[in-house]
Amino acid sequence: MAVEIQTPVEVQTAGVIQPQAVAAEQEEPGLLWHLHVWLEPHRIALILIALALVAAMALTMRWDWLSKYSGALTLGLWRTVWLLVASVVLGFLMAVPLGLAQAAGPWLLAAPARGFCTVIRGTPLLLQLWLLYYGLGSLFPMIPEIRQSFLWPYLREGWTYGLFALTLSFAGYEGEVMRGAFAGVPRGELEAARAYGMRPLTALRRIWLPRAFFRALPTLGGEVLLQLKSTPLVATVTVLDLYGVIGRIRQDTYLTYEPLLFLTFLYLCLSGILVVAVRMIERRFSSAGA
Repeated sequence: MAVEIQTPVEVQTAGVIQPQAVAAEQEEPGLLWHLHVWLEPHRIALILIALALVAAMALTMRWDWLSKYSGALTLGLWRTVWLLVASVVLGFLMAVPLGLAQAAGPWLLAAPARGFCTVIRGTPLLLQLWLLYYGLGSLFPMIPEIRQSFLWPYLREGWTYGLFALTLSFAGYEGEVMRGAFAGVPRGELEAARAYGMRPLTALRRIWLPRAFFRALPTLGGEVLLQLKSTPLVATVTVLDLYGVIGRIRQDTYLTYEPLLFLTFLYLCLSGILVVAVRMIERRFSSAGA
């Protein structure tokens, strides 16, 4: 009876998945697969219902006010976008040290950071906004030094307090997310960087922060969407963002459904753009081996 003898190379590679197979399994679905998914009967039915609703709204509702308020809507859209971008960028810059202090900082830094995140996450954003606007905003005019300083033109505007409140809110929520992301990075990677001779700041910049950012990216995308849906609160402090402009249109035209439906459409478009952007960033980090 002949016995088949395997060479050491064959024995070593017998239970190993070849890289080509792994690459084939990790390949993203092609265009035909996406078309097959979207052409399923229930999806086609939902698309047809949506198109019928859009056609009915376009034919039976009043939309003549769009041309009159197009300038105000454009300005409101710009205010919403820049409030979102500025608060997310500034809030994330605050969230990184907040998360790092809680994950690896001494008690004197970790305790205030934890307290800040707890207070921000435990109180409504509207309450924080009103405390800043009606609290500090009413206190600053009583201080002559502030009224005569270069800050006064900004401190008397509602958007300053709206941006400040949105930034603090995003920093509080994302600071807790970054704490978990920093703590979730394997210690072996940081020890390897230390053994390689990297300084702590270099290891933070090249290993710890990128790895933590990649871990927090899905949650970060969700927080950005929530931040977009929080921007209408600034309309309560005299800021005419998208929601504020729509409210003004409703008062002027005595229309209810048309402006609100148009506002819904704009927010859905902005949310879709954000979702696509976050997925592109995730793919880029994944391909870079973050």
